[in-house]
Amino acid sequence: MRHPKHTDEELLAKIRNLRPEQAAEVEDFVEFLEERASRQLTEAAQRASEPSFARVWDNADDAAYDAL
Repeated sequence: MRHPKHTDEELLAKIRNLRPEQAAEVEDFVEFLEERASRQLTEAAQRASEPSFARVWDNADDAAYDAL
């Protein structure tokens, strides 16, 4: 969560004042944060769906596939 004293324009001004290689690092970091958030959503969806699929996954007919 961003500190409340910073407005979007203040943050953009700080980024604009960076050297190009520093701005590239900021961009990489932002992309990392976006990917992490997306991954967290995907993992949460997987965990939420596990109970629904438990009957399908855990049955005697498919037990042979568990060893693969």
